Amino acid sequence: MCVCQTMEVGKYGKNATRSGDRGVLLEPFIHQVGGHSSMMRYDDHTVCKPLITREQRFYESLPPEMKEFTPEYKGVVSVCFEGDSDGYINLVAYPYVENEALEQDDMPERDQPRRKHSRRSLHRSSSGTEHKEEKPGLASDSTESIQETKSPRVDLHIHSDVPFQMLDGNSGLSSEKISYNPWSLRCHKQQLSRMRSESKDRKLYKFLLLENVVHHFKLPCVLDLKMGTRQHGDDASEEKAARQMKKCEQSTSATLGVRVCGMQVYQLDTGHYLCRNKYYGRGLSIEGFRNALYQYLHNGIELRKDLFEPVLAKLRSLKAVLERQASYRFYSSSLLIIYDGKDSRAGMLVERRPEMRLKRVDSSLPESLQDGGSTEPGSSAQPKVDVRMIDFAHSTFKGFRDDPTVHDGPDMGYVFGLESLINIMEQMREENQ
Repeated sequence: MCVCQTMEVGKYGKNATRSGDRGVLLEPFIHQVGGHSSMMRYDDHTVCKPLITREQRFYESLPPEMKEFTPEYKGVVSVCFEGDSDGYINLVAYPYVENEALEQDDMPERDQPRRKHSRRSLHRSSSGTEHKEEKPGLASDSTESIQETKSPRVDLHIHSDVPFQMLDGNSGLSSEKISYNPWSLRCHKQQLSRMRSESKDRKLYKFLLLENVVHHFKLPCVLDLKMGTRQHGDDASEEKAARQMKKCEQSTSATLGVRVCGMQVYQLDTGHYLCRNKYYGRGLSIEGFRNALYQYLHNGIELRKDLFEPVLAKLRSLKAVLERQASYRFYSSSLLIIYDGKDSRAGMLVERRPEMRLKRVDSSLPESLQDGGSTEPGSSAQPKVDVRMIDFAHSTFKGFRDDPTVHDGPDMGYVFGLESLINIMEQMREENQ
């Protein structure tokens, strides 16, 4: 049991720990499609992630006009390990008390220099492979027994009513359907491994509380895009900068200013999510990127043409905002595009006729269904979509934290990525009118 049991705590609602009703049991966020830090569910409206001071300060310094395009920042919590009667380890959040949690400015990131770990710590944290450089083919990250994570809540309590299916051959899940995004479990296991390897030296961690941006969507379809032509921060070592530049050169980051980092899209014909991960995104050509975007907007029955205008409007608005942010750089930041997989005319038809889930019916659908048209009242309303910038651990602007490097003008690498995205979507809209 950790030392934070003695802390005063406030109101925590329904999420209580087995060891007492004073903390919030953190659970893996099942809709995480990209990134390397584990996103944890705090409550229905809130997620949390390991705190990096630069990112925290950036959220606190956001220009008002950018807040529409970023998750709401909700503060900080202290997180610790707690064991239960079955010997499993859970992560539990408590109110943050200044000076109580150890400073964790820089919770190690996957691409920062790695510490050496003992055989014992690797064994206890499930699998030594999780401390090696991420490479395609690490099927163990997704297919190992969930019990090995020492967090039975992943298996018993956190799941989606809609199964997920990973499309990538290197995931080892090409045909298996599971009840969480496989990337979410991968990140959760790696996070536990890192934290447990440090558990002797550190009892408490600081986590950022952020808005759960998919909360309002019944079947959230999420596209995670790494934005910009450059990914390394100003403080990156030469080795890290070279590694990041190579990734950009070998992907659409260099040619388009954007690459796919992860995706989940609900399929009406089969009733499950199809998922893609960052390794898939790194290998795409320009045409492959277009196809990936098409797939993200296709629900297995029809192309969601109704999404073009609302998504494009959001992207154009974000572009206009960023063009006014002189000296800002959003290195290694991602952009989430979100829509509801249940928000379509075809979805209503499939719900009324479940047998349609058994086969694809693109060409046989009525014309009104193929073009997204509907005569039902209220169907002309545009679907709800969201576009949010996330991940600011390497962001900077003039005067921010006394950063020595000051950049001129807006982040044109990011803006270029938005322009590419807008152009591709406009072309796709014209081709599918």
